[in-house]
Amino acid sequence: MPLGLTIGFALAGLLLGVGADRVATHWPEHGEEHRPGRPVDWRTVATGAIGAVGLGVLPQRFATDPLALGFFTLWVATLVVALATDLDQRLLPDALTIPVIPVALLYAASGLNPLVGRELGPALVASVAIPAVLYLPSLSFGAGAFGLGDVKLLVGTGLALGLTRAMTGVLSGLVVAGVVLAVLLAAGRVGRRSHVPFGPFLILGALWGLVC
Repeated sequence: MPLGLTIGFALAGLLLGVGADRVATHWPEHGEEHRPGRPVDWRTVATGAIGAVGLGVLPQRFATDPLALGFFTLWVATLVVALATDLDQRLLPDALTIPVIPVALLYAASGLNPLVGRELGPALVASVAIPAVLYLPSLSFGAGAFGLGDVKLLVGTGLALGLTRAMTGVLSGLVVAGVVLAVLLAAGRVGRRSHVPFGPFLILGALWGLVC
């Protein structure tokens, strides 16, 4: 795969990430606790960098499979936009998470997804078991501990990555979340009752599961 294509994908991911951050300051419609029109800050930088890396690795990862390259390009682009909205509003819109599910299911069922192969059963297990294991125990902590947007994100992730990669991604995301939360708690930036969105960590984990 030509280096120029990789650089082009990375630049497109950078622009997508920065653009998604700017869009997320206005879309979806903000609730009372989130003011629209936030200026450029660390979230802009983070989303741009993750977009650049996330898209930049795809030409090398799927160099000989144009269909896979197309599917995962669209999926990573969706994840980057979802990352921007979750960082800005603590929200994973249905418009981003739900369409992934049928498309990823059809792709997996076709046997053409190189990360799933002919193992549709384990992918279905991943799409149901992983979100259930994380969501159901969270109910005891009250509303908002683990959102339905996270559940829908994980359903699509399981179908797109298959069981092993989805589990690897989720576990990686949870480890990163634990480290970040520990640092924020120690620094006094959040309290024990603060609601910190898990979506960004799950998205980072999904991207790791894709490339590992």
